[in-house]
Amino acid sequence: MRHQNFLAPIAFALGLAAAGVASAQTLTMGVRGGPESMDPHFSALGSHAEAAKHIFDTLVWSGTDLQIEPGLATSWEAIDEDTWEFKLREGVKFHDGSDFDAEDVKFSIERIPVVTGPTTTAIYVRRVASVDIIDPYTVHINTDGQAATLPNDFIRLFIVSSEAAADYSTPETAAEGFNSGKATIGTGPYKYVSWEPKADLVLERNDDYWRGEGAWEKVIRKEIPNDSSRLAALKSGQVDVINYVSSVDYLALERDSSVDAIKGDSVYVMNLQLDQREETPLVRAKDGSKLDENPFRDLKVRQAIDLAIDRETMVEVVLEGLGKPANQMMPAGFFGSSEKIPTPEYNPAKAKEMLTEAGYPDGFEVDLYCTGDRLPGDAAICQGLGQMLTQVGIKTNVNAISKTVYFPAQARLEYSMFMNGWGTLTGEASYTVGSLAHSNNPEVKLGAFNRIEYKNDEVDALMQAGATMMNPDERRAAYEEAMEKVMADKAYISLVQLQTVWGAKAGTLDFETRFDEDTLAFFIKPAS
Repeated sequence: MRHQNFLAPIAFALGLAAAGVASAQTLTMGVRGGPESMDPHFSALGSHAEAAKHIFDTLVWSGTDLQIEPGLATSWEAIDEDTWEFKLREGVKFHDGSDFDAEDVKFSIERIPVVTGPTTTAIYVRRVASVDIIDPYTVHINTDGQAATLPNDFIRLFIVSSEAAADYSTPETAAEGFNSGKATIGTGPYKYVSWEPKADLVLERNDDYWRGEGAWEKVIRKEIPNDSSRLAALKSGQVDVINYVSSVDYLALERDSSVDAIKGDSVYVMNLQLDQREETPLVRAKDGSKLDENPFRDLKVRQAIDLAIDRETMVEVVLEGLGKPANQMMPAGFFGSSEKIPTPEYNPAKAKEMLTEAGYPDGFEVDLYCTGDRLPGDAAICQGLGQMLTQVGIKTNVNAISKTVYFPAQARLEYSMFMNGWGTLTGEASYTVGSLAHSNNPEVKLGAFNRIEYKNDEVDALMQAGATMMNPDERRAAYEEAMEKVMADKAYISLVQLQTVWGAKAGTLDFETRFDEDTLAFFIKPAS
């Protein structure tokens, strides 16, 4: 399953004297977002998983191009219709010196649905019915029917110590155990030292790491949400590398010989989401009165919104070129993306006509919510959207807020119109369409992130059928058809595929960009 139409990962080979790094044995990273807690099973947000990958390993690993590779599992195969066999890596030690084995895998899988937070990690084990330990290094994962994409789901299956976490695996105890470090025992490249929420995560090298010894004795991850402050920290020598250089700063850095900047394609696509409930809370007439019905339930209104969005301007002006116009919820070439979906049309005059046809000649007013501190350009894209929609008659009040407020409110279905990025981290549409656009159905364990109550029976049927198709060509066809139907419905309106920029002191570091945007200390080395 090789992705097409993406730039190859770009080596971040930056060559000046390594003396520019604060210390040859310490790497200090300035990151836009950090973990929600130190429990790797609490949140599915990328910034949370990125931090967790320093301490904990996953059963299956995702490479720089999101190709799945062996992790704590060395191999896997489907041995019958509803059973996968995973062979585990022998000789791996947890940070406290105890042995990793099948008990830890079973424990971790069963723990996730119990302790997950509102941005649920249960989607990664949703197909698991039970786990059988065959021997210390073999597990059988019994699924609820054929589960063709189970290994892809397990790239976010972080393995914790069944012994260290035994007393810290309920909603009441998990945070205390992991945030204090008592349960923060992984098999990963770095050991937990300390963590201050919204500030510093301090780590020390795991000298017995199964992949080999990392380059840094100590790693400090500083959470610096403000883009300008993060860049200032890099230029002043407080940090050695930063992620998410803003589009405005990227243009300036191209002329700055003291800093190396590198651009890479991202897996994240920004999507506008329109509430499909009969009653929606944050839409009204322009005079403040209540509308008779939710306008977003009308396809003509949704089509008008799509026509009002100038994606080329969004990329070239709002993002200063750091992105690509998007016509669907996954990057081109990913498993389940469709070449049949047309390029979106920008036609504000036609948008106004369609609003009139739908019964809104004077438009209406809506509150648009998004994050302002999660992905590059999220607040700027949101502001651009607000201006474009207002121009066609939909008065849009933009609210770019902290992700810590945004995602819990989104989970409580408090928004009528909202925008955020979604990355197809497993490489398949089962993750994206299955999580966002399948109806929220606990019985089939799909639609966990469908926060607009969108429902298309044909999409549901295609996604459920595709999940059981072991033949990849048949599965791809089902997912492509589902994607085409979702995008035609316009309840999800894809805007741009992001590109990401990292910055480092000129010539000091050597690493590769990743499509999932992770900045991982183990894979960063001093420039030779």
